[in-house]
Amino acid sequence: MPNMRYVILQHQNELQFVEMPSDYAYQLSALNLRLHKEIDKLTAPGKPQLPLAVAECDRLDLLQETLRVQGGLDYINELEQSFASLNENEYPLISLLTEIRALQAQLEQWYEEEAGE
Repeated sequence: MPNMRYVILQHQNELQFVEMPSDYAYQLSALNLRLHKEIDKLTAPGKPQLPLAVAECDRLDLLQETLRVQGGLDYINELEQSFASLNENEYPLISLLTEIRALQAQLEQWYEEEAGE
């Protein structure tokens, strides 16, 4: 079983739990913080509402049945779609999409390697 880590994200009063391969969890947290730093520079309408990374942990036991854990690749795919749908062709969108897609590619490769073992 691969070693997983959880990134906890907060949007207003809601929490999201994203399961990541432990070697990539810090990249998601760092990407999230960078997106928050740069999102106000975007001029296109419909900017995504981003949750804020608030914590990481190695174990996660959810005690509420209504809460769920989202897979890291699913989360990154949704994130990529939300930024790719913006009608803007300038920095920082291109730079942000490049960073999102780099992590997306790394996760795709990781999951392919895990499935092959």
